[in-house]
Amino acid sequence: MPGPIRLFVRIVDRINRAVGRVAMLLLFAMGGVQLASTFSRLFFGVPINWALEMTQFMLAAYFLLGAAYSLQENAHVRMDLFYSRLSARQKAITDAITIGFVIFYLIVMVRGGWSSTEYALVYGQKNYSAWAPLMWPVKSLMTLGIILMLLQAISNLCKDVATAMGRPMA
Repeated sequence: MPGPIRLFVRIVDRINRAVGRVAMLLLFAMGGVQLASTFSRLFFGVPINWALEMTQFMLAAYFLLGAAYSLQENAHVRMDLFYSRLSARQKAITDAITIGFVIFYLIVMVRGGWSSTEYALVYGQKNYSAWAPLMWPVKSLMTLGIILMLLQAISNLCKDVATAMGRPMA
C-alpha cells in the first residue's frame, strides 16, 4: 500500500484507540452519577432530577465514541458459521465487500448527525424535560463518534484490500 494510505491507517487507528480507551472511563462517570443520585435520594430525601438524563447522554457518548475502537478490535457481532472456515485472504475479501455497506450506512448517519447537530446549535434545541439541557453537546459527541467509526471503517477497508492483495499491513 502507498505511504499516504499507511499513514492514514496508522493515524486513524491511534486516534480511535485513544478515544475508545477514554470512552471506557465514561462507565465510571455513569456509575458515579447514579451513585450520587441514589445517595441523595436515600440520605437526604432529595432526588437529583438530571441524573437519569445525564446517564443516558453519557451512555450514548460511550456507545458511539467506543464504536470505532470496537470496530478496530473486531469486537462487533458477526455470524461466524462460514466466516471462521475462510482463509485470511478470503476473510479480507469478504470484509472488504461487506464494509462497503457499512461505509454507505455511516455516510448517511454522518449526514443526519451533522444536520441534527446543526439544527440544535442554530435553534438552541433543548430536551423536553424538567432539566431541559441543551442538545448540541450530546449530538456533537454522537456525530463525532459516527465520523470516527466511518474513518475506522475506511481504515479497515484499506487493511482488508492490502491483505487480499497478499501484502497485509501489520
